[in-house]
Amino acid sequence: MKNFLVTGGAGFIGSNFIHYLLDHEPECQIYNLDALTYSGSLENLRDVEKDPRYHFIKGDICDGENDALIFKENRIDTVVHFAAETHVDRSILGPGQFVQTNIVGTYTLLEAARYYYADSKGSFRFHHISTDEVFGTLRPDEPAWTESVAYAPSSPYSASKASSDHLVRSYGHTYGLPFTITNCSNNYGPYQFPEKLIPLIILNALEKKPLPVYGDGKQIRDWLHVQDHCEAIYMVLKGGTPGSSYNIGGGNQPTNLSIVELICDLVDEMRPKSSSRRDLIHFVKDRPGHDRRYAMDSSKLQKELGWSPHYTLQTGMRETVNWYLEHPKWVAAIHKQVEYQAWVEKNYVQR
Repeated sequence: MKNFLVTGGAGFIGSNFIHYLLDHEPECQIYNLDALTYSGSLENLRDVEKDPRYHFIKGDICDGENDALIFKENRIDTVVHFAAETHVDRSILGPGQFVQTNIVGTYTLLEAARYYYADSKGSFRFHHISTDEVFGTLRPDEPAWTESVAYAPSSPYSASKASSDHLVRSYGHTYGLPFTITNCSNNYGPYQFPEKLIPLIILNALEKKPLPVYGDGKQIRDWLHVQDHCEAIYMVLKGGTPGSSYNIGGGNQPTNLSIVELICDLVDEMRPKSSSRRDLIHFVKDRPGHDRRYAMDSSKLQKELGWSPHYTLQTGMRETVNWYLEHPKWVAAIHKQVEYQAWVEKNYVQR
């Protein structure tokens, strides 16, 4: 691996992965292709923008001519495809953009990759980042998902990601494109756009705003620290079997309510107030079709490549809360976005 194309590299997980690559691949060249939509920000990469190994390209993965040019001009040998619309609530209100980016965009990128690979005949890997949500939902007594579980997406977001997974596999089987797929559980950590649960609750708790919790708050998720996720992706790129998929989970299953309460306690500890932030918890109307439980079996990744998460939920959450407290300029830049403020009002306050 030498010349990386990272799509969506200005987003949450993509920017963390670029930082990880720069730390672990001293001879690499990284080309970050990002359209800079609402959740992508060059603020996430301000500290590496002058690194001679890092190159930013503003563009849309749906632009096939540009994709092909990037492959050819930069002799790309490794694609790490993060670019996607990812927020379930947004997919419920406007599924069209999810179809366009996650399905059409992935198809367009795959087309450019397969023609480039056919011409170059060199070493190549197309790695696709997916989600646990393609598997649907679990009952309390059901075992965690393995890679062999049938897909059963239940939201426009998860359906669009399932479609993109199928496209990637089809290009491997039909055209011989070397690929790997990772399906990860819910991520958290630095640079996460605050429409998602954990940063939203951290920032609202700091500002003494209501803390919205969907339904009864007993939905269960498997939380994965973004640094553990980046390490897993890197290990799959280095040693994963082409044509294979790997589940990545954090190894925990708290309820959403318990996550919110943990954040309240950590913010109270780090920024004490006269009253507990738990008093700000506010139950709101549940999301339509809200999946009840996710859980990932990461044993394949552990057995084949020796990966296991370094972060416990307690250590990871403490570090994450502290990061948001220590980066007020980053937070202020996000809060200035008119679109973000309108979205929070529409999706949370108006419930």
